Amino acid sequence: MTHALPLLVFSDLDGTLLDHESYSFEAARPALGALKAKGAGVILATSKTAAEVAPLRTELGLSDWPAIVENGAGLLESTADTDAGAYHDIRDRIATLPPGFLGFGDMTDAEVSGITGLPLVSAARARDRAFSEPGVWTGPDAALAAFLAAADRAGLHHRRGGRFLTFSLGGTKADRMQALIDRYNPGLTLALGDAPNDTEMLEQADRGVIVANPHGAPLPRLPGEALGRITRTTLPGPEGWNAAVLALLDDISLNPKGPAHG
Repeated sequence: MTHALPLLVFSDLDGTLLDHESYSFEAARPALGALKAKGAGVILATSKTAAEVAPLRTELGLSDWPAIVENGAGLLESTADTDAGAYHDIRDRIATLPPGFLGFGDMTDAEVSGITGLPLVSAARARDRAFSEPGVWTGPDAALAAFLAAADRAGLHHRRGGRFLTFSLGGTKADRMQALIDRYNPGLTLALGDAPNDTEMLEQADRGVIVANPHGAPLPRLPGEALGRITRTTLPGPEGWNAAVLALLDDISLNPKGPAHG
């Protein structure tokens, strides 16, 4: 089979390609440059919104590639504006549910800044949503189960993270990943992440890397680790990302004119 790309990389951002505290990717520049030189593609896969990802994607030099946004609820293409129709649909459905949920769309930039710790400019981008609505449950704990059951009946999918309850119309990082694999037909896929919402992506890739994040609980051992398909870094964040990507490139000896795998 002829592959369109030698390698397609899927990467989480916070705590993976971006430093947990500084949000810098400087330590990963050597590997990013090496990937570009080898003709590999890099797809960002994150819980961030399209508005948050677009300027960062440009800064990373990845504007030619789509990005998986809002935890897989949507896709930011390389040359198209994002349609917010799905977001308005989600908000309309939430409005039919029993009270108790306060979404980002119900808050001001300052309020989102206060609960996330983001600067105001970043909070505004986090509120500029297209595919999902995060928020907090403000009602009685005893009423949450009934609220979620009503959300299910309204056709809403929900995910509960450490801080927010997020509604979407469905879709995961792994779902979007498979669609992009079908589009680009890479010879090899690599996924890097550090959090529970990355596990499906890590397991789906030919090679997976769990990037060390000393600021969070380590991921439990994944099935792919027993098979040697998934490894862990010792260095954290972009340092670990850089080392893992360079090691993989050395291992598979990619030819920039064609794939060495498959």
